[in-house]
Amino acid sequence: VQLQASGGGLVQAGGSLRLSCVASGRTLRNYGLGWFRQAPGKERELVAVISWSGDNKYYGNSVKGRFTISRYDAKDTLYLQMNNLKPEDTAVYYCAVGDRWSAGSTVVEDYEDWGRGTLVTVSS
Repeated sequence: VQLQASGGGLVQAGGSLRLSCVASGRTLRNYGLGWFRQAPGKERELVAVISWSGDNKYYGNSVKGRFTISRYDAKDTLYLQMNNLKPEDTAVYYCAVGDRWSAGSTVVEDYEDWGRGTLVTVSS
């Protein structure tokens, strides 16, 4: 599967962005999906994951209450709505595909297919 993330950019603190991740080559239906991010000099970290059914969602502590993950399987697309952005949200954001029938894993190593990432920069 090929994953193309988009929607990143430069935004002021307090602003919003919506990231999209479109899959090609294989459907995303029935797979757990996730968003992760990596800031310069830091390890890749969990942002949000969603189960294959969309019923279960998990968020990193730093984004709870501000970010929302969703999926639209009919278009093989994963979304991340980011509100009230903070400078510490600055990072490259990656979408990833996990296991089939996954309830939503928060472990980075459980994700095998990754997009190339989209850069989000939040200015203070």
